[in-house]
Amino acid sequence: MMRTISGGIFTGERALFQGKDLKICDSVFEDGESPLKHSFNIEAYNTAFKWRYPVWYSKNADLSGCTFHEGARAGMWYTDNISLHDSIVAAPKCFRRCNNVLLENVSFPDAPETLWDCRNVTLRKVNANGDYFGMNCSDMEIDDLSLTGHYHFDGVRNVRIRNSRLITKDTFWNSENVTVENSYISGEYIGWNSKDLTFVNCTIESLQGLCYVENLVIRDCRFINTTLAFEYSSVDATIIGGIDSIKNPSSGTICADHIGELILEEDQVDTSQIKICCREAC
Repeated sequence: MMRTISGGIFTGERALFQGKDLKICDSVFEDGESPLKHSFNIEAYNTAFKWRYPVWYSKNADLSGCTFHEGARAGMWYTDNISLHDSIVAAPKCFRRCNNVLLENVSFPDAPETLWDCRNVTLRKVNANGDYFGMNCSDMEIDDLSLTGHYHFDGVRNVRIRNSRLITKDTFWNSENVTVENSYISGEYIGWNSKDLTFVNCTIESLQGLCYVENLVIRDCRFINTTLAFEYSSVDATIIGGIDSIKNPSSGTICADHIGELILEEDQVDTSQIKICCREAC
């Protein structure tokens, strides 16, 4: 049976340490580290967290309408089965080494080093600004993500992203089995050193992007202001409209309406392994 705490003002270290079966409403956690460390079966509604490490080593936490102030850095680490709804996280380094994470209608205005090394992650309607978002996560389902910053999704595995806008740099490096659908991606060096990277019905803007990719699939995507793409990548691409320049793909087929510049250097790649289909005269 859940015990309800309403209107609480908590101070001091480990204020509700090892709290179990608690419903916390309209409360504030002031100064004091680790207030809900090692908690179990916790619900929190319209509650503010103002100090470091609020939810560590916890299991089964459901938080809604909550605010994590700037001082609540490194908010949720080593926690399993955690959901956060309709909330603002204004602190960096939130969510690390967590399993089974659901974020829905959450804003991260200052999110450097957020969501690292997490597994089984679902994001819906999330807005985030910060560098190194989502590093080394696996098994992610993402819908309606607005993300700005640099170096996002480095080292991720098994990720599907839909209906999102990513304005970034060096995103999807060292990743494997990533699919992006119906999204806008703007960044310089997208997807380097990755494997099984797929884009479907996306708009992509990049400088020297999508290079060093093993098994790159492009389906009905638009490329704007994109140069020196696909270097040393194995590519299966159908492009709507044109692309400014392509340089030395290692193998595969690329079809576009027109290509501004095609660079194929025989001393760099085996040009017999590359097929270029230009619908209009190139």
